[in-house]
Amino acid sequence: MMDYIDSFLESTSGFLWGYILLFGLLGTHLYLTVLLRFPQLYFFKALKYYFGKKQADKDGQISNFSSLMVSLAANVGTGNIVGVAVAVSTGGPGAVFWCMVTGIFGMASRYAESLLAIRYRVQNSRGEILGGPMYALERGLKCRWLAVLFAVFTAIAAFGIGNITQANAVSQVLTESALHVPGWLTGALLAGLVAAVLIGGLKGISRVCSACVPTMAVVYVIGCAALLCTHSEYVWPAICRIFDSAFSSQAATGGFIGSTIMLAMQNGVRRGLFSNEAGLGSSPIISAPARTDNAVQQALVASTGPFWDTVVICSLTGITLTTTVMAVPEITTASGELLTYHSFASVGSIGSAMLTISLAAFVISTVLGWSYFGEKALQYLGGARLVLPYRVLWVIMVFIGCIIPKSSIVWNFADLANGLMAIPNLICMIGLSGVLFTQTRYYLWQGRLDEVDPTPIPTEKEPQK
Repeated sequence: MMDYIDSFLESTSGFLWGYILLFGLLGTHLYLTVLLRFPQLYFFKALKYYFGKKQADKDGQISNFSSLMVSLAANVGTGNIVGVAVAVSTGGPGAVFWCMVTGIFGMASRYAESLLAIRYRVQNSRGEILGGPMYALERGLKCRWLAVLFAVFTAIAAFGIGNITQANAVSQVLTESALHVPGWLTGALLAGLVAAVLIGGLKGISRVCSACVPTMAVVYVIGCAALLCTHSEYVWPAICRIFDSAFSSQAATGGFIGSTIMLAMQNGVRRGLFSNEAGLGSSPIISAPARTDNAVQQALVASTGPFWDTVVICSLTGITLTTTVMAVPEITTASGELLTYHSFASVGSIGSAMLTISLAAFVISTVLGWSYFGEKALQYLGGARLVLPYRVLWVIMVFIGCIIPKSSIVWNFADLANGLMAIPNLICMIGLSGVLFTQTRYYLWQGRLDEVDPTPIPTEKEPQK
């Protein structure tokens, strides 16, 4: 039965992630990049709003920085570690290049979806600020049924990309580590930590993520740097191998599995989206409650997320893995999901310990960030009455994710759910491209980034309890 489910999920996900989403996502990234005149070029302008003036007097619940940190917390997870390993294992080193390309052009889509989330955000009777593609679809495109579909797909996808895959990955690494931690114990500890933070709601999640994300990223980068220094003579050849493999068929030599250009592109783009979620529609949900002068200002801050997540961390992981496979003959890409662990373990217990700590921190932050995304999607569908049951189920699924033995089912489920989420969001961005152009022209191109948008946030009733 499990094999049948795995096969069905794999074939369905493969169909969706074939030419449909592969070119749909890249096409949208490119279209928005050109339409909005390369918003990626405003990267350094966006940085000044990270720690800029406090905006306690602005509408919203959390700061620009906190919003970005929760977004990165949800994005930076097993996709950056295990996901890249899967991409290299199945698509060859060239997948790393296409993963990086997805991050660069995905900055335009993250900018666009975040702008729309703030432009069409609402507040409920309790003063909570709500937004995301479901509200943009309903209020902007006047397409309620598509908004409902997105919310349903998001609530379901949250258990794949933001819960089960994360828990499953950290459980596998801890089991393989020198500690040999059983899955049930990992599940119990992880579920307990998540439950404790969720009690505090958005404020609790934002506080934890704002503290954890910068620290865990620095620790992981140091670990990768140490590994690259150990095999320094292979670093440049590995980089060359990545670029060569991205545009040519690769023979199965030197520890790598043979790959074609299409396979490298497909796996790179798929894992790139899994990691940075640009175009997926999840991160804009946390952009909506940010305190900001106008939608474009926060959209610029949000657009930097894919850069840090994919261009920096995923690329660093890919180069580290490719370098290690070339330097250590015993390690091959046949290791699949455990490739990253075997690579770090090649430098001894310190390397495996740093990976274990980093992965555990990544997983906790991702589970917390995605709990908010799924919760708000469900709240859109049925109101606040569904929040508590959802949180309870969320904690339970964290535990279950740690004890599921066959992770391929988990990854295939996550890929399918991701794809279903992306379709309504892509329609939303294309359909509202006129709004994107008008807002960007007024606030960004005409130099009004610090101008306050006087438009009040409308109050809407939630579905009846």
